Amino acid sequence: MSAEYQAVLWNRNKKLYDLTIAAGVLVFLGLFVGIGAATRPQATIETLLIRGFGAGALLLLHLVLVIGPLCRLDRRFLPLLYNRRHLGVCAFLLALAHGGFSIVQFHGLGVLSPLVSVLASNGSYDSLTRFPFQALGLAALVILFLLAATSHDFWLANLTAPVWKSLHMLVYVAYGLILVHVALGSLQAPERPSALAVLLVLGFAGIASLHLVAGWRERAPAPAAAAEGSAVDVCAVSDIPVDRARIFLLAGERVAVFRYRADGGERIAAVSNVCQHQNGPLGEGRVIDGCITCPWHGYQYRPEDGCSPPPFTETIPTFNVRVTEGRVLVDPRPNPPGTRAEPARVDAAAAAEEPS
Repeated sequence: MSAEYQAVLWNRNKKLYDLTIAAGVLVFLGLFVGIGAATRPQATIETLLIRGFGAGALLLLHLVLVIGPLCRLDRRFLPLLYNRRHLGVCAFLLALAHGGFSIVQFHGLGVLSPLVSVLASNGSYDSLTRFPFQALGLAALVILFLLAATSHDFWLANLTAPVWKSLHMLVYVAYGLILVHVALGSLQAPERPSALAVLLVLGFAGIASLHLVAGWRERAPAPAAAAEGSAVDVCAVSDIPVDRARIFLLAGERVAVFRYRADGGERIAAVSNVCQHQNGPLGEGRVIDGCITCPWHGYQYRPEDGCSPPPFTETIPTFNVRVTEGRVLVDPRPNPPGTRAEPARVDAAAAAEEPS
């Protein structure tokens, strides 16, 4: 979190992250061009670079798309998610280099404008083998540009989180367009690189499988429905680790129920599971310095009122909660964002039994 906008809020981890990305890209391009020149001496350096930039962009896009579900399955991947936007911008830059070199190489010397030539030179939309695959790549590049251009928190704040999140879900559209672009382009070459086809299928299968497994694993338990106006018994106090939360599905909303230390004792508080920054899962975070801390980018909220500590202004809905005979009961009706909901006190007997 930062009190004012900066181009990049640099720290040691971000510098190491970006240096690792840059080194990885350079090594990949070097190996790709070197091996390509050795195995296909007839290929020009321009062709090898075009293919290398495209392959690098596609590889990074796969990495971007698997980081989310990997973090849901194993918290050790969270450092990758923290700066995932840097990976996305790098993928766009490689895709831009791929598209730029391609347009200059294949459309730069004609009588038409290069961009017009990309869209108009091939009108075989009714042919599978001669389909204008370059137009699909251009469409994907436009989407990646929009995502890279709006990746800064300035756009997140001004577009609002729901709009920003919906826009960035277009990455899956771009991924689909790129797969078809490659299938109707490179895979139609005379040599028909079967290894590339296998890698594409494995990549798609890997992304789809990880998302399905992560979605199944993160399903929130839905306690028995309560009568209108009454609280729902969600769990025992001892089922919630100290300074952590459990997530429950109440009236169609994911609710994070936290147990934490405060004022010499323990408290129970319930808030929306959705972080206002990028819709991160607050219930997978923990309480640090008295604030609920999102595991994605460190945004914080006070458990008692769902407000970020000053000078920040983000707020999330809270839920009324009470503890009765060691059981946690939550009112499924959310309070308006930023509304104080008195945390429930946990007596010594209820707190004695730690969760296994």
